[in-house]
Amino acid sequence: MPIRAVLWDIDDTLFDYTGADRAGMRRHLAAEGLIDRFATVDQALGRWREITDAHWLRFAAGETDYLGQRRDRTRVFLGAELTDAEADAWFGRYLGHFESAWTLFPDALAALDGLAGDYRQAVLSNSSSPVQDRKLRVLGVRDHFEAVVCAAEVGAAKPAAAAFHAACDALALPPAEVAYVGNEPDIDAGGAVAAGLAGIWLDRGRLGGRPDLVRIADLAELPGLLRGDTRFGALSAIG
Repeated sequence: MPIRAVLWDIDDTLFDYTGADRAGMRRHLAAEGLIDRFATVDQALGRWREITDAHWLRFAAGETDYLGQRRDRTRVFLGAELTDAEADAWFGRYLGHFESAWTLFPDALAALDGLAGDYRQAVLSNSSSPVQDRKLRVLGVRDHFEAVVCAAEVGAAKPAAAAFHAACDALALPPAEVAYVGNEPDIDAGGAVAAGLAGIWLDRGRLGGRPDLVRIADLAELPGLLRGDTRFGALSAIG
């Protein structure tokens, strides 16, 4: 079957999440008077990302809700017993600094525009729909997508097949007619393949080493990749 639609991951695929997180955390630590708690900003960011990953796994497992994981991340990072209101306020101030650094990757808009005439496009993200919908609007690309499907509303997170299938259902297409593009080899590309989609790993760091996955290093490669084959018939030569 031909590919009729492209599903996108957002964070660290279209949007430079890591860059914005680093810049935002630097500004936030300085504003909160916390800069001296850590040897470097990178150390603080590493701790923040470690805590984020751990609590996202709890959310994905159904052990907490979306707001709960944000509050718990804040409490663990600060090492403080905060009320929900206090945790929400601290996280809200962090978001202000984070959002001030939002930007698309340089190759993102050209890729979205280049596919627009031939492929339907939508988003599948391990986040919440209000958060990601707003992000896409601020970044100026929301109109490229028919749907924004997120784990918080679906009740399943990538790499679970249910998450991918929910996004395909939103497009009213079978998984075999949908490609998924994301920066995580297992969560994104591997999960998509296991769910019956065509998975494409965006390997921006040029790590390689995954011959089992279709890989691109830049989104400029994507339109030619999709148009070059029917159901990726010759993609084993890539990456």
